[in-house]
Amino acid sequence: MEIIFEKDYLQQLYEDGKAKKKKYKFQATVIKKYIHTVDKLRVANNTEELYPIKSLNYEKLIGNKKGIESVRVDKKHRIEFISSVEGEEPNTITICSIIELSNHYK
Repeated sequence: MEIIFEKDYLQQLYEDGKAKKKKYKFQATVIKKYIHTVDKLRVANNTEELYPIKSLNYEKLIGNKKGIESVRVDKKHRIEFISSVEGEEPNTITICSIIELSNHYK
């Protein structure tokens, strides 16, 4: 999938391993797992390939977050994203637009 970061701090976390603003400070283990999870998204051709990877716990969200999908980073954090398919068969590409790295339980 092609990855697009909706917020600057998400791209900074992925590329630099830290965000410039202290508001988006995460523990080193969370950042490492975030990078690893984004790499898994990048390798997948489409969202259907995420279902068999049990550690990701891929799901489409419901309620006030309808239309958003998520994958698990660790037991507390998840990546929320929107996926879209562009192009015509057989040359389609899935674009994964990452919205948020959130603490699932806050």
